[in-house]
Amino acid sequence: MTVESQPIADDVPASPQDAGRTVTRERRKIWLRRGLIALAVIVALPFVLTVAYAVIPPPISNVMILRLFTGNGLNKDWVSLDRISPNLPRAVISSEDARFCDHSGVDWVELQGVIDGVLNDEEDPVRGASTIPMQTAKNLFLWDGRQFIRKGLEIPLAIWMDLVWPKRRMIEIYLNIVEWAPGVYGAEAAAQHHFKKPAAKLTKREAALLAAVLPNPIKRNAGKPSKRVNRIASRILARMSGMGPYLTCLDP
Repeated sequence: MTVESQPIADDVPASPQDAGRTVTRERRKIWLRRGLIALAVIVALPFVLTVAYAVIPPPISNVMILRLFTGNGLNKDWVSLDRISPNLPRAVISSEDARFCDHSGVDWVELQGVIDGVLNDEEDPVRGASTIPMQTAKNLFLWDGRQFIRKGLEIPLAIWMDLVWPKRRMIEIYLNIVEWAPGVYGAEAAAQHHFKKPAAKLTKREAALLAAVLPNPIKRNAGKPSKRVNRIASRILARMSGMGPYLTCLDP
């Protein structure tokens, strides 16, 4: 007598171990999708906010938020460019970004110097490379520091900002969000903090002093300048006198 073989069922229940591994894989896929979505939102948000900030003042910057965690206060007061003395944008551009009106967010001449400095193993290859659009991108959406990864993020953001915003809007936002003393942000708060006057009343010398402290507003003081800050301010004043033809992008 022959014994007939029984067909093997296709729907044999999985073991508890197999079922557990399947659930784990599905959970990983779900969290991976969520992570990718979150990353896409984080990457896209600055580009979307740039469009919004073309017409509305940024309520706060990323650097302001990060500074709060280090114990600094938050003293800021937004004012339009028309309520800031023209001496201040002239001084800041003379000091920080002389080709501001000519480039499209990134000064490729200075950036080439950075690349050459890296290739030549110079100790400080990032000096002079940041334009005002790049610094605005850093303050609004990124963080302080000299990491090359941050520089890499600054470049596309700066180009996008320069494409979306007129130059007057760019300098207006920068002057309103940059730090001028620990916890003091924007031209109006800086003028009141250092000189007890509104930003509209800043003299050439006071504007040059404010520009002189921008590289290190934590240690430098525009209201009580050191000899070094005074020397830097004097050099900025000298540059300002010849900047007229290079600032036509600030004309109303």
